[in-house]
Amino acid sequence: MRSQSEPASAEPGAIARPPLVRELLLVAGLFLVYKFGRQLATGHTAEALHNAHRIWDLERTLHLPSEADVQSALLHGGTLVHLANTYYATVHFPATLAFLVWLYLKRPAHYVWARRVLALVTAAALVLPFTFPLAPPRMLAATGLVDTARVYGPSVYGPPSSDHLSNQFAAMPSLHFGWALMVAIGLIVATRSRLRWLWLLHPAITLLVIVGTANHYWLDAIVATAMLGVALALIHPPHRTATTAGRGTRHLVSEEPALVGAGR
Repeated sequence: MRSQSEPASAEPGAIARPPLVRELLLVAGLFLVYKFGRQLATGHTAEALHNAHRIWDLERTLHLPSEADVQSALLHGGTLVHLANTYYATVHFPATLAFLVWLYLKRPAHYVWARRVLALVTAAALVLPFTFPLAPPRMLAATGLVDTARVYGPSVYGPPSSDHLSNQFAAMPSLHFGWALMVAIGLIVATRSRLRWLWLLHPAITLLVIVGTANHYWLDAIVATAMLGVALALIHPPHRTATTAGRGTRHLVSEEPALVGAGR
């Protein structure tokens, strides 16, 4: 018979925390793939601008709200647009990293699930720039939008012709939004607070920022959402089951990975 004081993590089927060194290497690899993978698809300027016109016209055909309306709200004050640019430049990576660290320390089963989902979405997102290069709306004169980062600062991009650290013609999908949405979903699934739904403010603010700063189209976020939906359908989160009927305590049981070949 188990002692009443035995930790819940020792229950049959409970997920042990993955080895730290291995996870550091895996997460670092994920960020490096995101950062440098898109550089392999650089160039294609003419095609990227042509696709930008197609996306802009498609959004108007679909009667999506104009990105210009969001930007107009930001441009009412220099402080607001500067905050939006700062949010775009500084929140994306740290927020996702903090999310993974917290899950690793507090919810290891959910950490494994979230890391798999983020890795799958990131890998899939790297394919699109090869097949559909897309210039952001700030580069398309037809939009009438302002490159707010260049005008008001801070900016994370240099001139496209000399920027060798990023591929600026990889606007679709928006991993800024896709990762932010996964952070919110992951924290909602992994916690039980009544206020956990407030985490949705992160992707909501991110959406307004990426559109208002003219770095992405609405469709960039819609495609990112669809890709995340597919990843979530393939890789299921851990679920809770009762350990003993008498005590009613609960622990996390990891499902078998739905993605063939996916490791922890």
